[in-house]
Amino acid sequence: MTTRIFFPLATCTMLLAGCGSTTPNYDAHFGEAVRTARMQMTINPDAGRTVGMGADAATGMDGRATDETMQRYEHSFKTPPQAVNVINIGGSLSSNSNGGGGSGTP
Repeated sequence: MTTRIFFPLATCTMLLAGCGSTTPNYDAHFGEAVRTARMQMTINPDAGRTVGMGADAATGMDGRATDETMQRYEHSFKTPPQAVNVINIGGSLSSNSNGGGGSGTP
């Protein structure tokens, strides 16, 4: 009689235990590793709030230097530098006039 009551009661207890939350500690610290890694990779967390850095970096430059820098920057988009096309796989940069790959003497 005792076993007829004990086994169903134990089975129900085990099934209900599976519904409970077993990770409150994990949930409280979720994402902490990512936040820590991001903060360790940030050199200066106050970079946007520091005077003379970021958007305010040009305050220390004189007008002529700033103007030349902006003109050079804008000019780089109008005429980009020519692309250098070098395909040299396993060969030398100079051409050989005798047509062979050797020293030229038999």
